[in-house]
Amino acid sequence: MTNTGIDSGSTMWRAGCSMTFEATTTTPMVFMLRPRSGPGQWVAGESYRLSPSIEVVEYPDVFGNLCQRLVAPVGPFEIQTTVDVLLNNAVRVDAGYQAFVEIPDLPDSVLTYLLPSRYCESDRFGDMAIDIVGNSNPGYDQVLAITTWVRNNIANVPLSSTYPVSAIEINQRREGVCRDLAQISIALCRALCIPARLVVGYLEGLQPMDIHAWFEAYIGHQWCTFDPSVSPDNTSARISIAQGRDATDVAIYNQFGPLLLPLDMRVWVEKDVS
Repeated sequence: MTNTGIDSGSTMWRAGCSMTFEATTTTPMVFMLRPRSGPGQWVAGESYRLSPSIEVVEYPDVFGNLCQRLVAPVGPFEIQTTVDVLLNNAVRVDAGYQAFVEIPDLPDSVLTYLLPSRYCESDRFGDMAIDIVGNSNPGYDQVLAITTWVRNNIANVPLSSTYPVSAIEINQRREGVCRDLAQISIALCRALCIPARLVVGYLEGLQPMDIHAWFEAYIGHQWCTFDPSVSPDNTSARISIAQGRDATDVAIYNQFGPLLLPLDMRVWVEKDVS
């Protein structure tokens, strides 16, 4: 078993997602709907159902996310996934002080999360990041200051952006969805040479329920979770599905050809009481 930090005090959670499409032409698609075991979570069981049943090829992307490649047929098409995940109750958002890691001491795999990316233009946020963190201690305190600033200054408005927008645009609009708040936070962190990445997954009790997005910062030689779109004392269960540089890397599905949007989408998270 992979060392995931799961202990006897962990809790089992069940989450799932279902999407229904109506394709007018055969449509190549790539889904990203299978969580992996990792720090704080262990995938104990899952189901992945397609209707009609079609061939699926799975591959890991450059970030290790599990991607399911298929060609949706003409007509109605449904995908439904469920997953049972054991979560470590000790893993909390914003938990504990973690120091800044000097760049020469960062693992090679983390360096990419220092660079500007499509939706996180960190090279444009240097002065703003310095103003926000002020005299905060390097590392955790700086990331906490950024998270608090975003939470207080960028309104979390569900459905306010139906497509990804950049950190610069969100800073101008001063409102966005959870993904947008996470991405401006990432840009500010990277501007201070703190590696940061976008995470998508399930969050217990989210209203309205949907796939959620937050971010992780690399401090104290580990990835730590921060979420500017929820209350700072939120301890709801969260299940990571995928992580990457920004929204480009963690879309739960990509389709190629004529636009194909879900006719219906449902997401759920519940404690397993069986």
